Amino acid sequence: MKLLESSRLEAISSQVSNLEIGDFKVFGSLESYSCKVAGGEQKSLYKKMAREGGASDIVALSPPTDDFLSRSADSEADFFTAENLELFVISRKTLFNLITTLNVSFQPDYDFSDAKSHEFSRAPSLSHVWAEIDSRLGQSPSYYKGLRQRMWEEIDAEIGGLKNAEIYLYKPDLTSDPFSEAGCIWSFNFFFNNPKLKRIVFLTCRALSPNSSASEESELSMEDEYDDDDE
Repeated sequence: MKLLESSRLEAISSQVSNLEIGDFKVFGSLESYSCKVAGGEQKSLYKKMAREGGASDIVALSPPTDDFLSRSADSEADFFTAENLELFVISRKTLFNLITTLNVSFQPDYDFSDAKSHEFSRAPSLSHVWAEIDSRLGQSPSYYKGLRQRMWEEIDAEIGGLKNAEIYLYKPDLTSDPFSEAGCIWSFNFFFNNPKLKRIVFLTCRALSPNSSASEESELSMEDEYDDDDE
């Protein structure tokens, strides 16, 4: 997995991180990754997952959302159809790509190598993703002043068309969630995966209270980046 440098995505990340929702501060990142295994650590992780997974190349995902399940069928038997099966399973290779994306994006602060498939789910539709992200970022008036349109245009272009993307969510438990620190109001992590293009676009955001230690550290980190750019 390799980060693909993009000034366009960096600009979107900066705009998202400038959003303010009341007294809360938003920190976001939009990144693109090539799904080519790189380095000994990534190769070792893939071999480890293959050993632990046994003969099957398919593992179970967490169900999309409780409300989606309740609306989709009158009974469990009606819901688990061939059409809906892709919402509940994932190939080991794709799971490896999602975990490796997290590792590269959050290194060296966090290691997700032990993340399990049930901590991920697949979005039932693009409209569900739009609704979730709009409900969070849309709390800032600035989001609808051009940022929303530009962000989705860039994701669409970078991933080779949203219609070609599989969309996954990372929903960890509190013990493994990097955003579970005090002062975090909400967070989300979306992966836009195009298997044919062998690329993942990763969108991660969190809202922090202004007095949280993470908010202060993030602001210092952003100031350091700007200082580096000026040199």
